[in-house]
Amino acid sequence: MTHPTHRPRALFAAGTGIVAAVALSLAATGSATAQPADAPSAAAASTTVSPAGHGFTATLSGKATFTAGSVTVTCTTSTSSGQVPAAPGNQNASGPVSSSISPATYGSCTTSMPGVSATVTTTGSWGVAMQNGAPVTAGLTIPTAGFVLKTSGLASCTVTAAPTGAATVNGTWANGAPSTLTFTNASVPVKVVGGFGCPTSATSSTFNATYKVTDTTDPASQITVTG
Repeated sequence: MTHPTHRPRALFAAGTGIVAAVALSLAATGSATAQPADAPSAAAASTTVSPAGHGFTATLSGKATFTAGSVTVTCTTSTSSGQVPAAPGNQNASGPVSSSISPATYGSCTTSMPGVSATVTTTGSWGVAMQNGAPVTAGLTIPTAGFVLKTSGLASCTVTAAPTGAATVNGTWANGAPSTLTFTNASVPVKVVGGFGCPTSATSSTFNATYKVTDTTDPASQITVTG
């Protein structure tokens, strides 16, 4: 027998799953100063990002999945682009190397709950900071309210990432052909507003995604992070 409270619970679950997608606000910020949160301010390893001055594009590899409880949001497209700082700005003797990137775009996102669709808008100055180490870490920073996700259908909600200030999402970097940037259970603060079914008490979200980073200035080269 169907209980009258099942529908409200289903709507709440749908909204909660959508909140998870905000974590990608991969996924970045007034970013020339972005730093990996795990990187210590003192005694940090030296960092060199190469080739100096080359442009790059980060493209989602496979799928980005965002999970909250039993609900999953999956996006299959996401890109961003930027440029390695020109020498000597591509080197830091005792810390990360930072650069600005374009606001990431997100598309082809679906939810595991029927009747709920989503659109994503990104704005502002995004950035990334690379810190050499074992492993190499990456801090992707989102400017204040730089990522807004709106849902429609069974739950009409607005989810804003980094609602009160720039937020950094932490990941790891691996040199390769191409190099990759991976986010594993990364977290970002969010604020949720909306009507019935929206998880307005949610304050954070997590996501998992891998990006391939290619050199657009010289496709035969690779973007690398070393000491």
